[in-house]
Amino acid sequence: MGQFYGLFRLLLVSFFVLTVAKAEKDRQHGRTLSRPTPAVRFEKETLSSYWREDAQKILADKLDALAQLKKQGAKNVILFLGDGMSIHTITATRNLLGDSSEKVYFEKFPYTGLSKTYCVNRQVADSACTSTAYLGGVKGNYGTIGVNANVPRYDCNAAYVEQNQVDSIAKWAQDAGKDAGIVTSARVTHASPAGAYAHISDRNWENDAEVRAQGCDPEVSIDIARQLVEWEVGKKLKVILGGGRQMFLNETVRDEVGHPGYRQDGRNLIKDWLADKQAQNASASYVWSRKGLTEVDLDNTDYLLGLFANGHLPYDGDRERSPKNSHLADPSLTELTEAALKVLRKNEKGYFLFVEGARIDMAHHSNYARRSLEDTAEFARAIQKAREMTDVEDTLIVVTSDHSHVMTINGYPLREQEITGLANSLADDERPYNILSYANGPGYAGTYTKADGRKPISQKHTENPMFVNPAMVPLSADTHGGDDVAVFASGPFAQYFSGNYEQTNIPAMMARAAAIGPFANVQP
Repeated sequence: MGQFYGLFRLLLVSFFVLTVAKAEKDRQHGRTLSRPTPAVRFEKETLSSYWREDAQKILADKLDALAQLKKQGAKNVILFLGDGMSIHTITATRNLLGDSSEKVYFEKFPYTGLSKTYCVNRQVADSACTSTAYLGGVKGNYGTIGVNANVPRYDCNAAYVEQNQVDSIAKWAQDAGKDAGIVTSARVTHASPAGAYAHISDRNWENDAEVRAQGCDPEVSIDIARQLVEWEVGKKLKVILGGGRQMFLNETVRDEVGHPGYRQDGRNLIKDWLADKQAQNASASYVWSRKGLTEVDLDNTDYLLGLFANGHLPYDGDRERSPKNSHLADPSLTELTEAALKVLRKNEKGYFLFVEGARIDMAHHSNYARRSLEDTAEFARAIQKAREMTDVEDTLIVVTSDHSHVMTINGYPLREQEITGLANSLADDERPYNILSYANGPGYAGTYTKADGRKPISQKHTENPMFVNPAMVPLSADTHGGDDVAVFASGPFAQYFSGNYEQTNIPAMMARAAAIGPFANVQP
């Protein structure tokens, strides 16, 4: 009898060990098909009444929104641009924030539309031609900013012909006596923010050295940084917050943390900016760190220039993970947005503010899906801060993207699985695959080998914030996508933004709501 019990205990222990080992292997491979029941938080969704009541609530919200249609025009307009923020990106961010049933903050806005993003000469757009569209209302050629399609890319002279230039809604606001400002997590001379103030035939001409390298005369073909500091719209911007110190300093000059500039013309555009404001007897502050920003008396500042990085600002998730406490040294997009609004809100006639979450796009280009979703979450927090700081009765907030990306959501993952992890079953090659993957990009290198085909991957790999998601076609950077992007609106005349329309309609609808630019003499 003792031998029988001994054998029984041995078999029981062996079964337990094998079961645990299989469970761990399944977890590593994404095999979770045997999970028995949905989590408690999903139980309400098993009832038909849940879905019917939810539909009734949505309908009631829409009817309430119709009943509250704003008859009064918009004093203030804020355009939030999630660079590269495709609809897939928004959907995946819901899961990152908790669950597929959640809403990213701006998805709660009462009006939603779709925007067509193509350039005049390309089906799939870049951030340059699109900035002309959503800020100026005119489509241009790929790679050009603030000019119409009569200007070919790299042309040394055509962008400086007045009839080829496209004025932005920032200028329309300034002409109406309102103030204007730009906020970005990229360089302030990058393609998206440049659409507010620049006219140029190549988005890369951010400094004079780039102009000269293309064979043009930088004293004729004025670079983007100089246009920001010296030309009318840029000079009048009350707030300029982002990165890109390298574009303002000569290559013989080092910035506050020791990085050399890129310019070759001897100019120090930061000093030039300060000198211009001093000549106006205006209260102006230049800051380069989060600490410096917190020390500015924003309520008594007329002009604010903040360049917080030599290049782009860090990814938002990296701010928290950085061993150098980047979140203490580098401001978040939410903090920059708050600072901008505190400066701009002093104008009784109102303002136009452009805010870009630029690193959403850059993470996608590198196939860093997790980083892109983290930056989308921070982008949403900045929007929430702006909505909380403003009055829905007089401030129109529009949220959109310039273009999409080629990230897709794959497989049939369970609701409780992390969106950045592995799908819920193995592929036909008996290897796991990611829920998020890309049609092209640098992730190809980590996906395939000539000898073994698709490389094996584990859940542990995907938990690394630096994980590069798989891609099907090898490219050094993933391409943009050509599908339509979403538009969300809240505030006066937000109903204008329903439907499907050209990206060029966006500034027209914002201008109509604020009675500026082409609609300066139109009553709301």
